[in-house]
Amino acid sequence: MRKKRKFWKSNIMMPRHIAVIMDGNGRWAQARGLSRSEGHRAGTEAARNIVTRCRELGIEHLTLYTFSKENWARPKDEISTLFDLLTVFLKKELSSLREQDIRLKVLGELSEFPFGVKQVVAHTIKKTENCKSMTLNLALNYSGRDELVRACKKMITEGVSEDDITEESLSKYLYTAGQPDPDLIIRTSGEQRLSNYLLYQAAYSELYFTDIYWPDFTPAELDKALADFAGRQRRFGKTGEQV
Repeated sequence: MRKKRKFWKSNIMMPRHIAVIMDGNGRWAQARGLSRSEGHRAGTEAARNIVTRCRELGIEHLTLYTFSKENWARPKDEISTLFDLLTVFLKKELSSLREQDIRLKVLGELSEFPFGVKQVVAHTIKKTENCKSMTLNLALNYSGRDELVRACKKMITEGVSEDDITEESLSKYLYTAGQPDPDLIIRTSGEQRLSNYLLYQAAYSELYFTDIYWPDFTPAELDKALADFAGRQRRFGKTGEQV
């Protein structure tokens, strides 16, 4: 059984892997008479604080839904702003990631991204590859369905036989290979859907929805989500008496 980690004033079971759908930047900005760009900028600050809080709590894996394949349908100037914020974030936070022993990984296909963005992402991945305390996954140009299609195609290309196709072997071809499935998926802004996010990995994830817009999702709000998670009984198909 996994060891419990200290949390607040008591010892409770903590998730090893938290995944977040960071939703509501635009609506947060609109409610304040600001541009969507300002909302995304505020969302970047929220992400920084949540990464730090997860590291403090001993969370081993944190996945942030940063840019989906569907996001290409947004206005070009907004997409440009998102790329700018991503590169600035990674450049500014590189030293902090290394100091906190956080490794960066990317879930998704970067081939369609601008060269400068790909260069910064690759540099950050390289500089943090030996960090061991926490893995920060950024889902970039990500689609859960596309991930499964790519995994199946790669298995075919590598000649995996029908008898060798199992849940375990398929998992090895996903972007999250080698990492545990998310124990907890958090979505902000009041929307209650997965939006093509970690569809295979979310099979037994606990889902937590909050009306809070992402820029207002503070470490204290994360603590609330974790307290809610701690109160749930994860049965994985068993009865309550068996757990």
